[in-house]
Amino acid sequence: AKLIEETADNRAMTLTLAIDYGGREEMVAAVRALAHDVKRRRLDPDKLDESAIETRLYTALLPDPDLLIRTSGEMRLSNFMLWQLAFTELYFTDVRWPDFRREHFAAALTAFASRERRFGATGEQLAGGKAEAEGFELGDLPDTADAGMEKEL
Repeated sequence: AKLIEETADNRAMTLTLAIDYGGREEMVAAVRALAHDVKRRRLDPDKLDESAIETRLYTALLPDPDLLIRTSGEMRLSNFMLWQLAFTELYFTDVRWPDFRREHFAAALTAFASRERRFGATGEQLAGGKAEAEGFELGDLPDTADAGMEKEL
């Protein structure tokens, strides 16, 4: 309750934690929901599109992630948000989650800031140049950025 109260007016970022989550399971649930709606004649199969799938995902009310930070040196998605990560920037670090601190988060944000977000387009298709990347300093992060990171999982 305290976390909800303290972050009620935050609008800059959405932090998504997926606990006991499986991307394939989520896709199966979405397909079942679509099949149910088609069977009940609530949905015309010829009108199926990305939106029809997205609205049936567990994360339907959340924005797609801009950045995925993968800890522990693993170079895989591990069945995580398979639909939602299509245009997400990926950052890999050897630091294990229990040891992940503000300085590691700042390094990930700095790397993210230097990326050219293309969302599937080529560089030539982008209408405009690459924006200057700005580094993130530890002072840019709120003091509560380590909340929950200090504890061993």
